[in-house]
Amino acid sequence: MAVYIYSITAAAHPRDLDGLTGVGETPTTLRTVCAGPLCAVVSDAPEDLRPKRRDLMAQQAVQERLMTTGTVLPLRFGFTAPDDDAVRTVLEERREEYTQQLTALEGCAEYHLKAAIDEDVLLRQILHDSLEARQLNEDIKAGSTGPDLQLALGELVAQEVLARHQALASGIIEALSPHTRQERASEPTGDDFLNISFLVDDEHQELFLAAEKGLTHELGEEFDFRLYGPLPAYSFV
Repeated sequence: MAVYIYSITAAAHPRDLDGLTGVGETPTTLRTVCAGPLCAVVSDAPEDLRPKRRDLMAQQAVQERLMTTGTVLPLRFGFTAPDDDAVRTVLEERREEYTQQLTALEGCAEYHLKAAIDEDVLLRQILHDSLEARQLNEDIKAGSTGPDLQLALGELVAQEVLARHQALASGIIEALSPHTRQERASEPTGDDFLNISFLVDDEHQELFLAAEKGLTHELGEEFDFRLYGPLPAYSFV
């Protein structure tokens, strides 16, 4: 029977799975499959698995429980293998890789940060700082017509927004990176200009959180900071 794989740990990791349920409409018991110094936490794989909220929460609960007692390599949702023997084979074949990853993540957690700035505030800043943008805007307000003016203003504002977003993102990363081991940036979505994950070890956790809080206070209410964590280190596996 196909198996669903949640995570990989060291064989010596205390894997307390009591009270947790696996994925699927009728979840089966969580268990471990071990090979040498490594173990995988698995359950029987449902035939029709989709990322429903129930299953995503079950996946996350397993990772968070394992995090409390040691280092874990969390696998992303939907990872399956044909059977237990196939899992053992992968653990054996990739023993060195997984062992190195466990060592690299020891004592660490992921923090995920998204940030946005109020568009109206940013536009006012651009009109205040850019003489060209301000003049174009005043000409349009004064009744000057023609698509060229509006097009020119739109292109100028778009360029300024991009440049300011990039500068803000770089400044935030520069302020936080001294307290992190690694960073993994992703393409921002929606109104966000920053979408990034940080790998933070226990020793620097308080410093990282204090630095993020200081940035939030310094930049002001027009910024929307959303920090999630500590999380399993999905972005660094």
